[in-house]
Amino acid sequence: MYFLYIKALHIIGVIVWFAGLFYLGRLFVYHQEANLRSEPLRTVMKLQFSQMERRLYYGITWPGLCISIVFGTALIFEIGLQNWLHSKLALAAILVGYHLWCGHLRKQLLNDRCNWSAKQFRFFNEIPTLLLVSIVFIVVFKNEFSWSIFSIILGGLILLISGTLQWLVKRRKNEAAENN
Repeated sequence: MYFLYIKALHIIGVIVWFAGLFYLGRLFVYHQEANLRSEPLRTVMKLQFSQMERRLYYGITWPGLCISIVFGTALIFEIGLQNWLHSKLALAAILVGYHLWCGHLRKQLLNDRCNWSAKQFRFFNEIPTLLLVSIVFIVVFKNEFSWSIFSIILGGLILLISGTLQWLVKRRKNEAAENN
């Protein structure tokens, strides 16, 4: 029974963490798009996005990360370090790196020193999606995991996401041209 409580708290932490990372990436897109606005709206929007990013980063994503790590570590002590878990931990480490990178980008945006475009942030925002899909497949299939089948699924997902983002960017440009 103790194991199930630990597992439930780990899953809750992961959901909170991913929710924060997904929304933070969107806020970065909106923050950069605010540069296209004229003053004084640009300044007001950028200040608002900076405040939202700070609250989200420290109030949601960091607690989610900490809960995930604490209860994930407790799970490792309960079940041991099984073979499939090495892959999951490697992807979780990449996710922690992504989280820290978000903190760095947040500070750059705050200080108006970020040279990324909204389009680049849109692609950046898909990294946690790919990590989430990868981690879920590894956890569900455990030692029965087929890297070849998964590579096809992940490759298809990457193509789908890239194509969709390219289509959305092109559509927005066309809409902007029609409105001018």
